[in-house]
Amino acid sequence: MAEAFQQGLRQLGYVEGNNIFIEWRSGEGSRERQHAIAAEFVRLKVDVIVAVGSGDIRAAREASATIPIVMIQGGDAVGSGFLASLARPGGNVTGLATLRPELSGKRLELLKEIVPKLSRVAVFASSRSSDYALVLKEVELAASVIRVKLQSLDILSPKDFESTFRSAAKERADAVLFRVPGQFLTPHRTEIAALAVKSRLPAIYERAGEVEAGGLMSYGMDFNELYRRAATYVDKILKGAKPADLPVEQPTKFEFVINLKTAKQIGLTIPPNVLARADRVIK
Repeated sequence: MAEAFQQGLRQLGYVEGNNIFIEWRSGEGSRERQHAIAAEFVRLKVDVIVAVGSGDIRAAREASATIPIVMIQGGDAVGSGFLASLARPGGNVTGLATLRPELSGKRLELLKEIVPKLSRVAVFASSRSSDYALVLKEVELAASVIRVKLQSLDILSPKDFESTFRSAAKERADAVLFRVPGQFLTPHRTEIAALAVKSRLPAIYERAGEVEAGGLMSYGMDFNELYRRAATYVDKILKGAKPADLPVEQPTKFEFVINLKTAKQIGLTIPPNVLARADRVIK
């Protein structure tokens, strides 16, 4: 993702270390670290903060009401209180929101299509995320539309995945919906995919990387495109634009990826009409 952001900057004429200097930091899912990093950026008097995810955005916003903040994966930025409206943010935050309620609904619909008798879905999320309550609300709203019951399972650390899969199987879940923060999920992709296969539970993820590592399927934004687009906001702000006047963008590129090898391992047949809609099929 960092490479996509740098690529976006290069396309706009910026060369890191030459005419732009970037201080890279990772909050690693820790609220304390997120706030420490935001405070550090204020001390460094940076010109722009690029914040990824609700936790980073909230920490940056609480640290400064004046330094421009470009958000990536901003979720329900209005509902979270980051800005007044998508068209006119009104404060020091702008950037890219992520249509999360709509995407949760789409993922549940895809599970319903591949598991026709779907009635119970285990939702893997984490109360360590600052937007945990909002995530559950979004998924519950989507579930009410297609009439499936949810089993919410809290992931507090990567060590919880094995026991959480056991809980999902014990409660007779038909499938799993992942809404786990990337810092928990990404380093353990292969292990988590293997646990899903072992549990014989169809699972859908937000990012294609999980499917490439053996997960069943993903539907979500093209994250590389989001990071490239973030560079355009940085460019405008460095040239004098105010975040308050820059409308927030919604994602326009989405990717649906299916792993047929994984489907075969869990004894699942993907309907031809679903396969035909996939952007990528891994065999």
